[in-house]
Amino acid sequence: MARQNTVFKEAYNRYAAALRPDAALPSEPEIAAQLGISRSTARAILTRLNDEGIIRWNKRQKIVLRVPTEEDLFPSEETDSLHDIIERSFMQRILSDDAAPGMQINELELAREIGTGTTSVREFLIRFSRFGLIEKRPNSHWILKGFTREFALELADVREMFELHSATEFGKLPPESEAWAALADIKAEHHAMLNDFDARYKEFSALDERFHLLIHGAAKNRFIADFYDAIAIIFHYHYQWNKAFARQRNERAIHEHLDYIAALESRDQAAIDFSCRLHLRSARQTLLQSLPQNPGEPPEA
Repeated sequence: MARQNTVFKEAYNRYAAALRPDAALPSEPEIAAQLGISRSTARAILTRLNDEGIIRWNKRQKIVLRVPTEEDLFPSEETDSLHDIIERSFMQRILSDDAAPGMQINELELAREIGTGTTSVREFLIRFSRFGLIEKRPNSHWILKGFTREFALELADVREMFELHSATEFGKLPPESEAWAALADIKAEHHAMLNDFDARYKEFSALDERFHLLIHGAAKNRFIADFYDAIAIIFHYHYQWNKAFARQRNERAIHEHLDYIAALESRDQAAIDFSCRLHLRSARQTLLQSLPQNPGEPPEA
């Protein structure tokens, strides 16, 4: 229900913001298709618009009475993008305890669970499938192929190539670039988290994702941005796969981040390269350690 509520709020804001006075609104199925949501969510949007006096809904006739104000919309902190909602639900499903290679993923079931339309779910799965973690089967079904050691190593290799290049470019940004202010904010959040680490260390994965996405933005390379979107999903969620020693692992990573940030702020390319490689090596080890060990396979150092 929580996920459905978030989908509703995000879709409501999108639809309400586009309304114009005296416009006649289309049918519920058309609104659902337009927003990429379920019909029940579309109906809930219309009900709220009618209750707030934004539209007049009389059977099939739906007329916009006024333009919604800022007070009519849900605050931004209560909404996520539809992509983020689908991503989170999908990753939680394949990271569940009973997920295993060969597990089936049904588009309709996933869309119903989230409270969105199957088209949006299918588009996400198609985009994600090119990385080899899932495979399309007939009748709207997908198969989880499994997160193997080979997959993890290939993923880490690509990430390192991208980030080393992006970190170099970040160090070359002019002083007036907005990226430096964003980096300063992230640095402050790292220190704040350290000051209350026992209570907040589980929040680290989200901060980690923000930090690395900021660095990759400096490359201004559409291919890096496109591929890193999927890479970031996996590296963001891998912190949740193995709960053992999570506090120690996250504490080490946050200190590595602060050293990495200091190197970026110095604009010293040698220091940037060193701190970047050191942190990415730790991230590779953490990713590999999160994988279940095959019988007879030695654990990662």
